[in-house]
Amino acid sequence: MLDTVQQHSQPQAGVPRGLLAEEFVETLRLAVPMMLTQLGQIAMITTDLAMIGHLGESAVAAAALAHTVYFVSFTFGLGLMSAVSPLAAQAFGAGDVRRIRRSLRVGLWVALLISLPMMASPLYGEQILLALGQAPQSAALAQRYLNGLAWGIAPALGFIALRSMMSAVNRPQAPLWITVAAIPINAVLVYALIHGLFGLPELGLFGAGLGTTLVNLGTFLAALAIAGLRKPFSDYRPLAHLWRIDWPLMRQLVAVGAPISFSLLLEYGLFSSAALLMGLISTTALAAHQIALQVTAVLFMVPLGIGMAATVRVGHAFGRGDMIGLRRAGLVAAALGVAFVSTLTVAIVLGRYQLGRLFFGSGEASAATVELTATLLLVGATFFIADGLQTIMGGALRGINDTRMTLVFAAIGYWCVAFPVAWLLAFNAHLGAVGVWIGFSVGSFVYAGLLVLRFRMLARRLAG
Repeated sequence: MLDTVQQHSQPQAGVPRGLLAEEFVETLRLAVPMMLTQLGQIAMITTDLAMIGHLGESAVAAAALAHTVYFVSFTFGLGLMSAVSPLAAQAFGAGDVRRIRRSLRVGLWVALLISLPMMASPLYGEQILLALGQAPQSAALAQRYLNGLAWGIAPALGFIALRSMMSAVNRPQAPLWITVAAIPINAVLVYALIHGLFGLPELGLFGAGLGTTLVNLGTFLAALAIAGLRKPFSDYRPLAHLWRIDWPLMRQLVAVGAPISFSLLLEYGLFSSAALLMGLISTTALAAHQIALQVTAVLFMVPLGIGMAATVRVGHAFGRGDMIGLRRAGLVAAALGVAFVSTLTVAIVLGRYQLGRLFFGSGEASAATVELTATLLLVGATFFIADGLQTIMGGALRGINDTRMTLVFAAIGYWCVAFPVAWLLAFNAHLGAVGVWIGFSVGSFVYAGLLVLRFRMLARRLAG
């Protein structure tokens, strides 16, 4: 069995030294399915909001509040699950079949154990929103949605753990096809549960949340079945001894993953605070900011996919002791990401007015909002590139289990630089919404620069 698995792993784990073209190809081969999988996840969230939109503006507002509560909790779990990828990738690079299996097992156990306390936040979402000063009616509606959504945390995290293991062994396609299949199923199921079609009960917002939970469960079970039954995954026997808790490796996963979680929360907190700043400026500023941020979120999937591929490629090189290959993998991913994001940024800058009109229409009433949206997208050109670079270099550093300094750099870039600069430019320099986005760009460049320097320093140190 070991020989069979090594036949699957070894030829793909390495790239001949000095052949940058092959490194580009291998990184792209991993990154493209990962990008598309992430875009599929956004498509499902967008579909949910479109379905909820038929219930009226109050339901959409309640869903937005519910997502705020839900994603604060889910983001913490997402960071911990992100640690499965480097651990499994390093094991794959070293040809250590048992450790690949152990990495997945501890990921699934952590997903189960943390999902229980994580559910507390969504299940008490109404009280949290009331404490934050939200209207009682909106808080009550948000709670209905959260009551259905909360139960999907464990399977969603489990799917991420399985997806990370599959990508670590150079097979990211299976999670993509599962996600593609889930998009129409999610749309039909959510709509049917909201409105009570096909003999199902009419559950409104609770039905929207429940439908998403059922789809999360379905994607998890599909990935679990593929991992256990389909080659090459079955050769790793990933579900063997699943009931055993591997405490030493679990501690390592938490040590690597917890800083990722807190880094993501710092980033999430910054963008949440940005909405509050925009609200202080004007309703137009808030609306333009939300649309510009949505465009950014879609664009972000490209560097995010490349960053995930960087974690795997760097982890492979680290696992097999190829420190020259490690440095090459990180720098190729960074170059690839900058090239992709720069091209997309040019397209967004050229089409910024059309994007604004797509959301707000072309009437006179929306002209000011469209103009501000276009301006923010123009200012955001530098932010897009910096944000993409920090995502990719953060992924490369995860490949060598270096996440604690990433957390420190996130605190510096986002909260010691981005937020103060955004505040000063928006209110003291009277630049308004534009000042907030300039602050974000400056902070993101600082964060990205620190990560690049950190990776170069560690790569040189490891090369001896």
